[in-house]
Amino acid sequence: MGPMLRPESDGGKRMGADALLALDQGTTSTRAILFDSALHPRATHQVELPQHFPAPGRVEHAAEDILAHSIACLRGAMERGGVAAGSVAGIGITNQRETTVVWDRATGRAVHRAIVWQDRRSAPICERLRAEGLEPLLTERTGLLADPYFSATKLMWMLEEIPGLRARAARGELAFGTVDSFLLWHLTGGRVHATDATNAARTMLYDIRRGEWDEEILRALDIPRALLPEVRDCAAEFGTTDPALFGAPIPLRGMAGDQQAATLGQACFRPGMAKSTYGTGCFMLLNTGETPVRSTHRLLTTVAWQIGGARTYALEGAIFVAGAAVQWLRDGLGIIHSAAEAGELAARADPDSGVVMVPAFTGLGAPHWDAGARGAILGLTRGAGAAEIARAALESVAWQTRDLLDAMRADWPGMGETVLRVDGGMTASDWTMRFLADALQCPVDVPAVAETTALGAAYLAGVQAGLCPPPGDNATHWRRRVRFEPDMPAEEADRRHAAWCAAVGRVLG
Repeated sequence: MGPMLRPESDGGKRMGADALLALDQGTTSTRAILFDSALHPRATHQVELPQHFPAPGRVEHAAEDILAHSIACLRGAMERGGVAAGSVAGIGITNQRETTVVWDRATGRAVHRAIVWQDRRSAPICERLRAEGLEPLLTERTGLLADPYFSATKLMWMLEEIPGLRARAARGELAFGTVDSFLLWHLTGGRVHATDATNAARTMLYDIRRGEWDEEILRALDIPRALLPEVRDCAAEFGTTDPALFGAPIPLRGMAGDQQAATLGQACFRPGMAKSTYGTGCFMLLNTGETPVRSTHRLLTTVAWQIGGARTYALEGAIFVAGAAVQWLRDGLGIIHSAAEAGELAARADPDSGVVMVPAFTGLGAPHWDAGARGAILGLTRGAGAAEIARAALESVAWQTRDLLDAMRADWPGMGETVLRVDGGMTASDWTMRFLADALQCPVDVPAVAETTALGAAYLAGVQAGLCPPPGDNATHWRRRVRFEPDMPAEEADRRHAAWCAAVGRVLG
């Protein structure tokens, strides 16, 4: 492969092009959504993504599946929307974060399956880093913790376990990236190896204050610099697609990790605004403005977005199991046939049964960060049945969210009164959202456009194309569908939360 070509701007808005395409590459599916210039969704194409579980604690994707599905979804959305490539002002990419790919620069083929963010195989590497006293440096520079969740130790595992890989990497034969970077490389025909600041901030290799790869960390982790992509703004010229893919080149103009894209889609533009996304896991981000806030409650400090060279920061709490608990009710226990049935079943449960479920299937995320914790159902009696277990599973999502919210309030007193904006598949359950408002003791807003992650990606492309205003008070693309207010007395919510905290204490590793 020759020298990397820099993308050339086409001068902003393309003549006659007013559609925006969002590519949302997630953990269990890939979707593309076509939006008009007012950010109304017009057409969607979605494909399920198989996961591979080669051993306990290991989760992988075939990188070739990710690429093929992404191209198919982009084509499908354009066809369903009746739009040709020349009418698309820009593509915005959003992706499952931390998932790690290494590929051959000459062939474009991945050298190993993508290691998914849920994968825990690098836990021994993290223990080694902590034993070597490196975690304080990592946290200070990157805002993250030494946990298998992040990309760096997944990359280290590949370099250590795949014969000859480190030498090839040092010679510049290989490229590393998160899913966005891998897709960008292929969509541009191998011309652009780049990422954006939000995805870079999730690798545990990026100094979020200086806005650059950290050379000291790279040396300490023995990761060759030649592997890494260039880091750009979230709204930027990322190149154009290979004309052979869609009939004509389309500018790639937006990029952000899925949770940051959802924060933009939810228009959490002012410091103090927060959103929580309920997919496989749950991710809450609190906008802290221009200042990166150092957490004392084991939350993450991260880049919310970077536009025009200016970074906005966020505190983030990550829950590993949210919608995955509902999947377990369906696929593991077989007590429901579809996710939609969970709320209906929970509504029939005895609310005072005392059953508590801690869904630590792959450990616990924030604020505990205990990879050794394992799930448990406590408080079972002969009177407990499927309904009580379903209710406990849904309640666990709310209580984990409260743990995050309490930690954020403690870390950043300027948060003030909260209205939590929520999105993701679980928001379709009114029962779950009503209980969430009770547990948090604050209003919960569900937006009119449910696909906020894709909306945020389209918004970034629209900003770069001159079709959308930059983040500010004029959040014209966000509209509320419904608000849930708390009905449960605060004393009862506190009592139930205390029972949850006691159950968590029983499962910590």
